[in-house]
Amino acid sequence: MNFEEIKAVLLEKFKEVIYSGPSKKVSLHKLIISLEQSDNNFILTYSSDNFSVNEKKEIEKLYLDSMKSEVDPDEIIILSKSSEKKINNNNQKSIKNDNKQPGIPPKKKLHNIDKVIAVSSGKGGVGKSTFAVNLAVSLKNQGHKVGILDADIYGPSVPLLMGKRNAKPEAVDEKISPIESHGVKFVSFGLFVEESKAVIWRGPMLGGVLKQFLFDVSWGDLDYLIIDLPPGTGDMQLSLAQQVEIDGVITVCTPQEVAALDAFKSIEMFKQLKINHLGVVQNMSYFIGDDSDKKYYIFGEGNLKDKCDQFGISLLGEIPLEIELREGSDNGIPYMTEEKFNTRPVWNSFMSTAKEITEKL
Repeated sequence: MNFEEIKAVLLEKFKEVIYSGPSKKVSLHKLIISLEQSDNNFILTYSSDNFSVNEKKEIEKLYLDSMKSEVDPDEIIILSKSSEKKINNNNQKSIKNDNKQPGIPPKKKLHNIDKVIAVSSGKGGVGKSTFAVNLAVSLKNQGHKVGILDADIYGPSVPLLMGKRNAKPEAVDEKISPIESHGVKFVSFGLFVEESKAVIWRGPMLGGVLKQFLFDVSWGDLDYLIIDLPPGTGDMQLSLAQQVEIDGVITVCTPQEVAALDAFKSIEMFKQLKINHLGVVQNMSYFIGDDSDKKYYIFGEGNLKDKCDQFGISLLGEIPLEIELREGSDNGIPYMTEEKFNTRPVWNSFMSTAKEITEKL
């Protein structure tokens, strides 16, 4: 059977399966928001309004049991979605809405996490994820407790960069336990899908995954959570801006004009969303060969700094190119974990950039 035929069969089945819990009695069919197919996966999203964590667990088991006779269980993804609307009456106080827009729930502060930093870029290929990982390790080197949330759903590279490509997170007390590597905790969509599979998801599904990574991961006490965003100005950025309090955003860019154009569009988006933009990091600023101290400005010099000055945006740091930085990334050993590099330009740039960022927060 094709997807539409299987979908029709499942929808009929869901009409017959009734969940009876403390909150209410309802058919699975009435809770469904969407049932879609992406990359051979069947993705079911249901409404979890007014259900407890244990009730949601029971409902999801009912969905899974109902589907597995028609669909391979390994290809089933079940997501919950709550409108999070609060009803006010004369005996209730109004809930403050930090978004200041009707119909949008208040942003949440992540429990036991002091500062949340998002790392963005206007376009792909500028080294955003490599920067995010080495920034996290640099902050760890300065004595902070750090985590990374890899929200780059379409290109989740943090497992590779952290040397944990085959790691599988476990669930403890209904929470996802993050993976720890090089003294930094992280969670990534790349830990839940095969590396070779493309992810073709729509906005609502992306927002559901992000919500689970934000609120259903047992991060413990952290000084900083670094969120590695997908490049551009899309659904994931908007979902993040609406769901959680962000203390600051960093934009990663390379020196050439074609990268700067998109970077400043990204900056403008965060300004419109009223999120604190900390500044720009210029990656791949220059290259120094092993045989001399001469700097080679492969992608140009001065253009990005001039634009930052023009728009009143801080240039937080300039990260040079170095072969060992690329090799460490490919081998799952972040450059900033290697103490032997602690006098070299890349090391010094990362440490000074991390210090600049913490001082702005």
